[in-house]
Amino acid sequence: MTAVRPFSESPDGAGGVAELAAKVISDRAAGEAYVASVCFKHGPPRLLGVELEYTVHYAEDPSRPLDPRDLARALGAHAPRSLDPGSPGQPLPAGSPLTVEPGGQVEISPLPQARLADLAEAVSTDLAQLTELLARAGFALGETGIDAFRRPARVLDTPRYATMERRFRPRGPAGLTMMCSTAGLQICVDSGERSALAQRWAAVHVLGPPLLALFANSRWHAGRDTGTASARWLAVRETERARTFPTPLSDDPVTTWARRVMDTPLLLVRRPDGPWDVPEDVTFADWAAGRGVDGLPGPPTAADLDYHLTTLFPPVRAHGYLEVRYLDAQPAHRWLEPVALLSALLARPSTVDSVREICEPVADRWEEAARRGLADPALASAARRVVELGCAELGHTGLPPGRIGEIGESLQGLARTRGEKW
Repeated sequence: MTAVRPFSESPDGAGGVAELAAKVISDRAAGEAYVASVCFKHGPPRLLGVELEYTVHYAEDPSRPLDPRDLARALGAHAPRSLDPGSPGQPLPAGSPLTVEPGGQVEISPLPQARLADLAEAVSTDLAQLTELLARAGFALGETGIDAFRRPARVLDTPRYATMERRFRPRGPAGLTMMCSTAGLQICVDSGERSALAQRWAAVHVLGPPLLALFANSRWHAGRDTGTASARWLAVRETERARTFPTPLSDDPVTTWARRVMDTPLLLVRRPDGPWDVPEDVTFADWAAGRGVDGLPGPPTAADLDYHLTTLFPPVRAHGYLEVRYLDAQPAHRWLEPVALLSALLARPSTVDSVREICEPVADRWEEAARRGLADPALASAARRVVELGCAELGHTGLPPGRIGEIGESLQGLARTRGEKW
């Protein structure tokens, strides 16, 4: 996307980037100004991206605990260094970096594209390669947003994930479940023109409950029926609400988001030696102001604030682009449907206005969407109307007519059958 590369990933001696990364964030105003500058890049919407997560299972016994050494051997030269420190970490053939989540979930992040057809081709190429690599080693990709067979267990031993587990465990099982058992489909869209940002920001938020309900598929977890449509979303929400609740809508999303980032408690602070744990309720604004920071390195820098941004997990995250995070992972052959639908719904300002009109009455029904899905009548009605609107706009995605017809038929069938099932 159009995001600034995270400073934490910048190579040593990167000139002006490294200098900016080292800039001290001395107070709230400096922090909010920095967040505003890096989290919203204005201009005509141009690029579309997607991040695809999947749980990984032994094909012959999907309930068997995952051995990270087996996964590393399966991925070979594409294994990330967090899984195999000696790996070259090569991208997949079409350029997608491959990462592994704490519980062994795999994620591919294709390079963003200006045309959805090009993004679809890149994903098809890299997903086929990943599937083949795993199949050769006796693995299969999961098809839902949560591990249907195994209890959560962390297989990656990194300072970040060890700190997160220590932080979340006293709060209950949700945090470890989120880290180790969930898989999402994340769609990334440009922020758009400054004049239209508030409308676009609002649209991707109010679409959340209807689309969450429409694509929810994570009812079964660890061998049991949870009785909910999206156990994945509920696990994320319950992890730590200060970092997972939806950002309140306003006419000034830049300011609202910047304040939210500064007021979110620190999850961890990177240190060259020793644990990354932090006091429980110290926010980034506190750290910048020097309040309650005994034992923390300081003062914080722009690089620290950039890293702090990666520890917020709301339904929509601004990170140089708008990262839509509320969808369950879909089966590998159906990932394009929600991406095409969202792309179509955001393609024109008039459609964005219609989206808000349809969805604002159910904009706060996150709980109902996750628990009841399309069994909730208001959500079912909104989802059907959104699908009708999106299907009428699919021609603006640039996909071939035949593909548009297939996607439209599938989406309409999904809206109908999911509602009947629940």
